[in-house]
Amino acid sequence: MHDPATKLVIFDCDGVLVDSEPISVEVMVAEFEKAGVAIDADYVYRHFLGRSMATVVEAARQEFSFAIGETFLNGLRSHLYERFRQDLKPIAGLHQALDDLEKAGINWCVASSSQPDRIALSLGVTGLIDRFAPHIFSATMVKNGKPAPDLFLYASEKMSTPAHHCVVVEDSPAGLAAARAANMTALAFTGGGHAHGAVYESRIAAQNPHARFDAMAELIHLVT
Repeated sequence: MHDPATKLVIFDCDGVLVDSEPISVEVMVAEFEKAGVAIDADYVYRHFLGRSMATVVEAARQEFSFAIGETFLNGLRSHLYERFRQDLKPIAGLHQALDDLEKAGINWCVASSSQPDRIALSLGVTGLIDRFAPHIFSATMVKNGKPAPDLFLYASEKMSTPAHHCVVVEDSPAGLAAARAANMTALAFTGGGHAHGAVYESRIAAQNPHARFDAMAELIHLVT
């Protein structure tokens, strides 16, 4: 894909900028089990990948008759952030990819389903925060999370870039669907630690991304 009209690359955070999804899923399964809710990693990947915490709360209520309250959320957040500080790593090659975008005159930002404090921590502990702040957007800033297009449209508006000049880099089916719904170019990044297996592959393919890549060094060739 070659689109000289690309002016803005909108990155998801989890699984695209930082290799957080395996950690997040492990922690979520453990916290649900502590609360007496039997849930496995496959279910979390299928139903929660790329979704907002509001979606997780609603799914827990509907599927498991489990009301997620502040105590659960605080425990989940504490456990997750501890693991992030210990183990979270940036996606390989990301700094070079950003350098390439800068040389090409292409701007970038983050648009994530995560809470703002989680995005800040993720980018902070991986040494990425200075490359993205203040252009960091969270699903908490819009009415509807992914797969609705709201967050990506909000990001493009704040970055003063029309949707047809935006390229979205996503690892989740929900994120790719949101990019499509926003009439933006949707690129599937499949280089994260979670991005494997027949089920994941089929769900990504079902979203018909404009291109797919698993190494950040390839990004510049997809947007120029």
